Amino acid sequence: MVNFTGETPIFVQIAELLEDAILSGAYGEETQVPSITEFSVAYKINPATALKGVNLLVDAGYLYKRRGVGMFVAAGARERILAARRERFYRDFVLSTVRESKRLEIGAAELLEMTKRGYEEDEH
Repeated sequence: MVNFTGETPIFVQIAELLEDAILSGAYGEETQVPSITEFSVAYKINPATALKGVNLLVDAGYLYKRRGVGMFVAAGARERILAARRERFYRDFVLSTVRESKRLEIGAAELLEMTKRGYEEDEH
């Protein structure tokens, strides 16, 4: 859902919504995604904002345009989105977690055990 009061720009949220839909399988390879007009009506946003979000994914090679038809999910888009998000997860979360664990004198083995414990607790 688009958060109009959040810090993340609306066009970035639109791009992330589409990425999430591609990751979940809602839009498979070579399937058409909603039009700019559909996005602007559904989220009550300016079409230029929707276009800017969609163009982020076109520029990344996740979507492509078929002239006169619309936007489609590119072959291999899901795998590339997954790889990009994993790398971002590593940079944004893993590295900061490792740095904080070092400050707290938590070694790699203990951090791994804590991570395993987190997985187990999250299953309940």
